[in-house]
Amino acid sequence: MRGRQLRRWSTCLVVAATVVSSTACGGGDDTSAGTAAADAAPARTDRKTAELAAGKAALAAYSGYLTASREASGRSDPHLPELSTFVGDPLLTRLRLSIRQAKRNGAVRTGKLVSDPAVVSVSLDTVPPTVEIQDCLDATGYQLVYARDQKVVPGTRGTRHLVTATATRYPDGRWLISAGAAHQDQPC
Repeated sequence: MRGRQLRRWSTCLVVAATVVSSTACGGGDDTSAGTAAADAAPARTDRKTAELAAGKAALAAYSGYLTASREASGRSDPHLPELSTFVGDPLLTRLRLSIRQAKRNGAVRTGKLVSDPAVVSVSLDTVPPTVEIQDCLDATGYQLVYARDQKVVPGTRGTRHLVTATATRYPDGRWLISAGAAHQDQPC
């Protein structure tokens, strides 16, 4: 009977020692390594969450930019308030100049854009923080036409091509599309 009790005690001690050593991450003075690893996991999670949120906000700004620019171009209104809701300088100034030029020539944009954007990179450590977006924009149904007769302006037929855009977080916390380029020589 005494032998069985000793075995039970030794088994309990072995189990207890195993549990204590595995929960202490090696025990002794190395607890700072365990704490650092534990702190790094939430930091990585917080970082990933912040990057996902930034990407989502940037894509929302990009979608708003496409909608507002299409509406402003269709009305020949370079000062449509929605433009400044989604677009920041220097792109805002370029966009307004383009709409103003079309208006001077009696042209408006009509039709539909088909967009399929994706976040390419998120840079939260830059000043200001930025998100790069890439899109395969289908502008084949989006045309520049003369307002008086709706005839297509020669040489302005839309294509399906690569578009890149940069969303920037401004000091007030808003994500605005601040730069963009149409790569019409790169079909997608």
